[in-house]
Amino acid sequence: MLDQAPKSITPLVQVRGLKMYFPIYSGLLRRHTGDVKAVDGVSFDIMPGETLGLVGESGCGKSTVGRALLRLYEITAGNVVINGTDVATLAPEALRKARPQMQMVFQDPQASLNPRMTLADIIGEPLDEHTDLDSTQKLARIYELMDAVGLNRRFANRFPHEFSGGQRQRIGIARALALNPRFIVCDEPIAALDVSIQAQVVNLLEDLQEKLGLTYLFISHDLSMVRHIADRVAVMYLGRIAELSPRDALYARPLHPYAEALLSAVP
Repeated sequence: MLDQAPKSITPLVQVRGLKMYFPIYSGLLRRHTGDVKAVDGVSFDIMPGETLGLVGESGCGKSTVGRALLRLYEITAGNVVINGTDVATLAPEALRKARPQMQMVFQDPQASLNPRMTLADIIGEPLDEHTDLDSTQKLARIYELMDAVGLNRRFANRFPHEFSGGQRQRIGIARALALNPRFIVCDEPIAALDVSIQAQVVNLLEDLQEKLGLTYLFISHDLSMVRHIADRVAVMYLGRIAELSPRDALYARPLHPYAEALLSAVP
């Protein structure tokens, strides 16, 4: 019997030639005189179940990449194929239907949670928008999500200001998980947290990835934390990817001078 060749795994996320330009207007007539090229021709793949770390200094375009992938910005050029669908070209209604499979955990848990909504309302909002669950089913799902991220069910009717930074980030993670996504963009999810809490949140993300088969784009400027969580690391510089390597290879022997300079700055 002939050995069958192993089937190659299709990437869950395929990004090709992604560009994100922000126009500059000047003069009395507000003429278009140029562009800020925040992201300028970025390409990469993320395999199912993988964590791709995206690192670089402030202003290099890494958060813009994350938001552009989920079409929170209108993309200037390029293709973003997530689970076989090119989200860059989807019409608004089709994009809304595709939203459940791709979610985001934002950098600042204080700013990304509505201060007038209770914890149950915040986690339940995606369920109201995208599912037909009745109130009993919805509450059961909210409790299930709270259990998954380590929040006490007694907190369901509390407001965001009553929680610590780490707990607020857990609420954001629970909201992102509500619709069973396959792909999550983590946009510097630990940057606004105390050092003592950062490891807890990263460990929670790793546990959830293992249990739910999630795929992450983990954006950060904390190179030591990226080394802990990522399988491969992309180094961004001035809107482009300077180097994309397996984690251990990058940290042992960076090939690009900028990647080397960035790693040499780690305490």
